[in-house]
Amino acid sequence: MGTKGNTGENKTRSPLSIIIVFGLCCFFYLLGSWQRSGYGKGDRIAVQITQQTDCSILTDLNYETHHGGELLNEVKKFKPCTDTFIDYTPCQDQARAMTFPRENMNYRERHCPPQEEKLGCLIPAPKGYVTPFAWPKSRDYVPYANAPYKSLTVEKAVQNWIQYEGKLFRFPGGGTQFPQGADAYINDLASVIPLDNGMIRTALDTGCGVASWGAYLMKKNVLAMSIAPRDSHEAQVQFALERGVPAIIGVLGTIKLPYAPRSFDMAHCSRCLIPWGANGGLYMMEVDRVLRPGGYWILSGPPINWENSYEAWQRPKEELQEEQRKIEEIAELLCWEKKSQKGEIAIWRKRENCRERVSRATMCDPQYATDVWYKKMEACITPYPETSSPDEVSGGEWKQFPDRLNATPYRIESGSVPGVSTETYQDDIKLWSKHVDYYKRVNKLMDTGRYRNIMDMNAGLGSFAATLDSPKLWVMNVVPIIAEKDTLGVIYERGLIGIYHDWCEAFSTYPRTYDLIHANRLFSLYKNKCNAEDILLEMDRILRPEGTVIFRDEVDVLMKVKRIAAGMRWNTKMVDHEDGPLLTEKVLFVVKQYWVAGENNSTSV
Repeated sequence: MGTKGNTGENKTRSPLSIIIVFGLCCFFYLLGSWQRSGYGKGDRIAVQITQQTDCSILTDLNYETHHGGELLNEVKKFKPCTDTFIDYTPCQDQARAMTFPRENMNYRERHCPPQEEKLGCLIPAPKGYVTPFAWPKSRDYVPYANAPYKSLTVEKAVQNWIQYEGKLFRFPGGGTQFPQGADAYINDLASVIPLDNGMIRTALDTGCGVASWGAYLMKKNVLAMSIAPRDSHEAQVQFALERGVPAIIGVLGTIKLPYAPRSFDMAHCSRCLIPWGANGGLYMMEVDRVLRPGGYWILSGPPINWENSYEAWQRPKEELQEEQRKIEEIAELLCWEKKSQKGEIAIWRKRENCRERVSRATMCDPQYATDVWYKKMEACITPYPETSSPDEVSGGEWKQFPDRLNATPYRIESGSVPGVSTETYQDDIKLWSKHVDYYKRVNKLMDTGRYRNIMDMNAGLGSFAATLDSPKLWVMNVVPIIAEKDTLGVIYERGLIGIYHDWCEAFSTYPRTYDLIHANRLFSLYKNKCNAEDILLEMDRILRPEGTVIFRDEVDVLMKVKRIAAGMRWNTKMVDHEDGPLLTEKVLFVVKQYWVAGENNSTSV
């Protein structure tokens, strides 16, 4: 396509080539002009892109004139929300939370506003907001202006969680249970758990604090999903995401966790204050549901080693002793074997196969194992997948990462995902390799480390994330609850992370937590399900200033999206499908403009 190398030959350009070149010039030159935040590199990037492309080429092709573009003249302009909503989390709003029962942490769970209470405005960034540092520097430093909350520097001062230094927060890697640092703590775990050979890839950290455990596990190529409530420890999940660590606002309360059965290779609680022995072992049973056969559970802190620590914890030793007795009893019921107890750290391993359970075990109905969205936790044990022999690993043999990234998952081999075979799975990998290659040709920033926190809003089999896989980034793979196929278990088997979600509601995260959002046929999926404006406003809420969105959908759907986006301080560029202009599926690239609270910026149309 176009001129090749420096041969000097003049060749006829295809319409697709013209559009890509023209789009690169206009779109990414503007991107450079917009990058006004503290650590932006926009001017240099714009010059580099302009030098690589021939901007003298124009095109008469115009989507707007052929696909209802005249509607862009009637744009609804969305106003900024007031500054009080800078850190607004719609489904974990503090004022609303206080109207719900405190029993079993119900008030800290998701409680979303009804339609008439949705804001309908654009959440501003705080004054002074800057682009976060690139990974790995972001692990250790966060600009104060991005999350201006100092309370944790006082509350957790002796535990070395976080320190305030000038205009930056520094994260030394300490924690309540690892005062010597996360590296030393993780090395202790690695003496029992195989963290260095690729067998352990996905982890769940309950009550994560500022997610230093997950941050330092990345050295071992382990991806941790960190969860913590929005509570008195202000902004802990926000700090985690500003550091470039996967995290969501969440809690073990009354509702099942939004994950598929057998998702995680490892689960962790470091002084997370979850009453593991209460409610008949309900919370341990929920961890068991999402833990793979052969996976590990780490409990660090009370009541482990109560004999030597009860005075320091200022709790009666009889109470702590009974608490640990209950935990040990429930672990046995779950087919967990205790592998180690050293100091205040205990490690259990879930057996690879559990054919013989004690008679008092109450088993869950396996057909409801993946039905988790707003479903109450049950005091029952999720059955293992059936095996043909006692030596067989239930749920399939574990594969090392990165081999498991493109190996056929057990769920597909066993026919557990209707309509997906090994052949269609491999075809999906090839298709997304082609799609992502095209994205990178249009957006040269995708390989630079500019985008650290990435979300795929309709992830399918996870092949978009698998193709992007790099230490520079991670992808939150979202499987909508209305998706035709439940593929979240497949995503985790590949060594990726993700979550169930309904995009008619807000996501469980703070504003400005994702650098790049991918939406493949999302608006076709949600057509007539909920308001497209609401979905786009939620995307704007969780997207960083100067962040990027890539939409892939039918052209008529994208024209409606583009019309709404025109009033949202987004700059847009539509391009053809990589296979040519005759296909009705197109790609819409978006960059969110930089603006902050208090600015009287007019919306660009």
